[in-house]
Amino acid sequence: MRHVVVTGANRGIGAQLAADYAAAGSTVTGTARNTAGLAQLEVTDKASQQAFAATLSTPIDLLICNAGIYPDKGQALEDGYPPEMWAEAFATNVTGVFLTVQALLPLIKQVKAPKIAIISSQMASHTRAPGGSYIYRSSKAAVLNLARNLSVDLKSNGIAVGAYHPGWVRTDMGGASGDIGVAESAQGLKAEFDALSLATTGCFRTWDGRDHAY
Repeated sequence: MRHVVVTGANRGIGAQLAADYAAAGSTVTGTARNTAGLAQLEVTDKASQQAFAATLSTPIDLLICNAGIYPDKGQALEDGYPPEMWAEAFATNVTGVFLTVQALLPLIKQVKAPKIAIISSQMASHTRAPGGSYIYRSSKAAVLNLARNLSVDLKSNGIAVGAYHPGWVRTDMGGASGDIGVAESAQGLKAEFDALSLATTGCFRTWDGRDHAY
């Protein structure tokens, strides 16, 4: 990859992916809301998206939409999950992805065989519905649907789009009980992104190379 853009690159999987692509020789633009050393981007804000896009002059070979939040840990069905929490999560996890793609699409279209990788979760799948975490699960299911529809509309432009489950990773979001570390997840995801093509556009894949049920 020549130019890779990673949203939410200030910590966790996003930071590791940015570091791995840079180590492999790519030019990497990492974004965060309010972190020094990275490009400033509030993914929920269209003006911020437009301002960020205006700072970029290099066409984008790979866009990794990683920025996301999980605000509803520990919420109780009886009295939790307030409306503003739903709005915040969907604004970041779904609308934020759409706005990022929309803002950067002109730069993505300028390269040969560009790719968009969207981080979803196994928690989006109907096969993984043990209850709870209603907001996070719903938002990740919505962004999975978004990825599928983008893959259809962008195929004629030669843009491949994939959605990915990064594993249950030991991060601030995933918690200390996760199955795998950040480096292992990022290594697997990078291999999956590298393999993404128009032949596999619309896929939902796991970090360790498996097709995931929708």
